[in-house]
Amino acid sequence: MSEPRASRLFRPETLTALGIIAVASAFLTPALELRAISALLPIAMLIGLIVLSAVLLIADQRKAAAGDVVDPMTKSPMRVAGAFLLIVAYVVATTVFGFYPATAITVPLVAYIFGYRNLLGLAAATVIVVGTIYLIFDFAMAQQFPTGLIWGK
Repeated sequence: MSEPRASRLFRPETLTALGIIAVASAFLTPALELRAISALLPIAMLIGLIVLSAVLLIADQRKAAAGDVVDPMTKSPMRVAGAFLLIVAYVVATTVFGFYPATAITVPLVAYIFGYRNLLGLAAATVIVVGTIYLIFDFAMAQQFPTGLIWGK
């Protein structure tokens, strides 16, 4: 006899995607109450998180439908908890060190943790992400990001 089939909802990537969608959706309400220019980045990032999480959810559910077997959340809780801890660590780092240093550290760190090991690619991605954010928001729109408790004014 075959083993009972585990629920597709308890796959780690599915739980992670659903959790990020829920949290990002919850943060959209206060972000929508900000002034339009101040709300632009948080809303764009939250919507980006929701869209990317939906892509992750769809991809993981397709794998599940194709018969791909992964350890359920109960057997690999660190995968799900780790993703949420990375988000919390980024928020704390932004508060303490400021947006740009936290982002410059987080982008390559997250990519490395999730398996991308090309150091040149990590450096390029970091420069592109941080540089684009700077050019669009700080330079073109004159919006200041949090400088953090350490370098705060």
